[in-house]
Amino acid sequence: MEEKKKRMALIASKGTLDMAYPPLILASTAGSMDVEVTIFFTLYGVDIINKKKYGSLKVAPIANPAMPSPIPMPNIIGMLPGMTAMGTSMMKGMIKKINWPTIPELVKTCLDLDVKMIACTPTLEMTGVKKEDLVEGVTVGGAAEFLDFALDANISLFI
Repeated sequence: MEEKKKRMALIASKGTLDMAYPPLILASTAGSMDVEVTIFFTLYGVDIINKKKYGSLKVAPIANPAMPSPIPMPNIIGMLPGMTAMGTSMMKGMIKKINWPTIPELVKTCLDLDVKMIACTPTLEMTGVKKEDLVEGVTVGGAAEFLDFALDANISLFI
């Protein structure tokens, strides 16, 4: 009897730069370990696979108290104009310093490793995002398609 391949099911629901890395790093790592992986992109998570947005995701410092800062400051400072750009610039600098790939590079790596990526049909309808706006290789489907995979997964994570 052939041993069943391990499976990991991920839901990516946030589309900021700092929240795009966890599902893609987990998926690419698991894919390289011969784990069958599916990521379901819903709500703002669709931005991670949207060709028009995935290369320019931002970090919002507001409501992100763990955001590193050279000077400790109250959370309300994050609301000031220019703070999102500053937070994004800081994170991109940290990412470059440790030589991590960009989001477009990680998406390509995942697809090259046969990670299945599903964009949520209702989210696309709600936001007006079209199939042709998505990275090539991404499929469009609903919760039932994802759950068909996830119900047999060894690991399921909501990110």
